[in-house]
Amino acid sequence: MAVFNNIMSYKKTVKELLGIAGIKINGKDPWDIKVYNPKFYKRFLAEADIGLGESYMDHWWDCDRLDLFFEKLMNAKLEEVVKNRKRIILDVILSKLVNLQSKVRSKKVGEVHYDVGNELYKLMLGKTMSYTCAYWKGLKENPGNLDKAQEQKLDLVCKKLRLKKGMNVLDIGCGWANFAKFAAEKYGVKVLGVTISKEQAKLGNELCKGLPVEIRFQDYRDVKGKFDRVVSIGLTEHIGRKNHRSYMKFVHNRLKEGGLFLLHTIGWKKTRKLTGGAGGGWLGKYIFPHGDVLSVEQLSIAADDIFQLEDWHNFGQDYALTLHAWHHNFVKNWDKLKDDYDDRFYRMWVFYLLMCAGIFQAGSARLWHVVFSKDMKERYECIR
Repeated sequence: MAVFNNIMSYKKTVKELLGIAGIKINGKDPWDIKVYNPKFYKRFLAEADIGLGESYMDHWWDCDRLDLFFEKLMNAKLEEVVKNRKRIILDVILSKLVNLQSKVRSKKVGEVHYDVGNELYKLMLGKTMSYTCAYWKGLKENPGNLDKAQEQKLDLVCKKLRLKKGMNVLDIGCGWANFAKFAAEKYGVKVLGVTISKEQAKLGNELCKGLPVEIRFQDYRDVKGKFDRVVSIGLTEHIGRKNHRSYMKFVHNRLKEGGLFLLHTIGWKKTRKLTGGAGGGWLGKYIFPHGDVLSVEQLSIAADDIFQLEDWHNFGQDYALTLHAWHHNFVKNWDKLKDDYDDRFYRMWVFYLLMCAGIFQAGSARLWHVVFSKDMKERYECIR
């Protein structure tokens, strides 16, 4: 009887919290959750976002529209509602993350996430192999336009950098060399790309064969030389706040006088405190070890008195569209992947993609293109 009463108490608490966000247990709306295992309630309350994610992976609960579920949770600001309840630790989205970005530790995200299998990424990301937010301006919101939206993003980056034939470009965190390949083919530049993923470096060099592109498996901090332009598309989230300032100094030292640096990054509207431990919540444990997304304040402080700010462009809602397109491709191609991954991986990946989509739909996270210059004298024309 005591065990039953405890379960009912946990359920009542979860019902109350989710009700604040307009979410019902076993309700009829697509954002409502269906609970299959009554142990879910205690696990959610005791383990926060890790318990929420792991219990989903274990089939303890389900939801027709995970993106809407998380969008509602974010909009309800449940952290503020429960912050004074000592027996409840609720951080339903991203645990506030701790420096874990030493050269040794920084490679972990490459091993855990980016080396999970090139075939998976080929099928999910499309022909550009671009694992960052696409630019959907002027395009219909359907997965079939993902490749075009990614090409628009790559071209937008090139235009913002004012690339000219013969320039030397450093691509920090180059992924599978999608930008390097595009910039070399379309704009005639030479590109050095660095990544902490062996699989990315291997495939990137294969894709860029015959082009003036070199992709290295190397920590960015070991790069030497001077470049006309520096670009970082989706790396800053892995740098860690204790390294933001030194990162800006590093890029400044790699740029020639008058050079441009474009930073493509996810950003929070509010600076988040460092709590939650080395695990970094569910996303830190399963997807991006030691990830740390910066805020406007943190980025401004990091660049203060180092760079000249030329442009700051937000198109965060485009990331929700991108994530939905990736989710569509992943689910559509699962039959080609399931021999190499199990059902738990499938649910983990679906949870990851749609949780992040919900975060961007709620406007809790942004996607920024920030252009800095090293004392450029002429006028900079902002491009959209």
